[in-house]
Amino acid sequence: MTAPDVFAPVRLGPVELRNRTVKAATFEGRTPYGLVTDDLVDFHVGFARGGIGLTTVAYLAVAPEGRTHAAQVVVGDATSAGLARLADAVHDAGAAIAGQVGHAGPVANGRSNGVRALSASRMPSPLSMQMIGSASERDLTRITRAYVASARTLVRAGFDVLELHMAHSYLISSFLAPGLNRRRDRWGGTLENRARLARQVARAVREEVGAEAAVTAKVSVGDGFRGGVTTDEGLAFARLLEADGHLDALQMSGGSSLMNPMYLFRGGVPLAEFAASMPPLVRLGTKTPMGRSFLKEYPFEEAYFWDRAARFRADLAMPLMLLGGINRLDTMRRAMEAGFDLVAMGRALLREPDLVARLRSGATDAGICIHCNQCMPTIYTGTRCPVRTPSPHM
Repeated sequence: MTAPDVFAPVRLGPVELRNRTVKAATFEGRTPYGLVTDDLVDFHVGFARGGIGLTTVAYLAVAPEGRTHAAQVVVGDATSAGLARLADAVHDAGAAIAGQVGHAGPVANGRSNGVRALSASRMPSPLSMQMIGSASERDLTRITRAYVASARTLVRAGFDVLELHMAHSYLISSFLAPGLNRRRDRWGGTLENRARLARQVARAVREEVGAEAAVTAKVSVGDGFRGGVTTDEGLAFARLLEADGHLDALQMSGGSSLMNPMYLFRGGVPLAEFAASMPPLVRLGTKTPMGRSFLKEYPFEEAYFWDRAARFRADLAMPLMLLGGINRLDTMRRAMEAGFDLVAMGRALLREPDLVARLRSGATDAGICIHCNQCMPTIYTGTRCPVRTPSPHM
């Protein structure tokens, strides 16, 4: 069979996208009071005007303790009007819009949020220097309902896709990782028990929105730390999700925002710049041997999750999105030939928001992002490419 054209329209569940490219969720740092701002709208409209098929609004929390920090949007009545304005603006610019719906779990900064963070099991927080609580049965019931309410709010606001965050050591991911989940109840032990929360949330969200929106999940091809989700367990988990039938696609990711963030990013390690952007106590911690080892260095290579994601592609029938350092048109076309349904990009689009349009027009065959990761320390002040200069073709 002929491989699909990456720039041709495609259906994602009930939604038609104008092409198979996705702006992956990268925290925008443009909601200083937890509300949608003109700056956030302009950020996503830029990708829409630049040709992307689907742009993803990052880290939309389902509950106050589920924020990574206090400036993150909590989906609800106070934020629904702004989210609708954002969705309308992206649609007017020609793209579809996804909301990354999640609960940060142990990645949340409880000191910033003013609410104790939660995880599968009790553990110390390197972010707030507080203890993270173990989620109770009551918490998990409340949080599942919060996912449902957030999904309904986003659909009413006009969002086309709901991306459930099941990776990066967020709450659902903390249940999946045996090293973070030491529970002896029905939520711990076997993979089926550890996957219970993920499957419960996916089912509840799908039952709430039906065919009004596509529902996808970000999953891990490997967490990159001892006790994290391995590729084998990630694949077994994906099989469970596929068998349940509640999701329209999976996005292949990896790494842990809590334990090994550079496993996701690869490339340069901006340790000094990252430390300068953090609170004084955390900044001091980055100067210790343990702190310096937190940001491990992995060499960048194009499509660095390819080999692991290919195992998922060979074993699953459901649509998959390839993620991980995609810059080049030939990589995107190779992904289509290998059976991936969509390709997701992050840093390449921070450097060139109009990259998709330029690839499609033949103006270039590759992005110019050098994966220095200097964008990482900007996430709290407006995520951007610091080495980017004004583009003559914008």
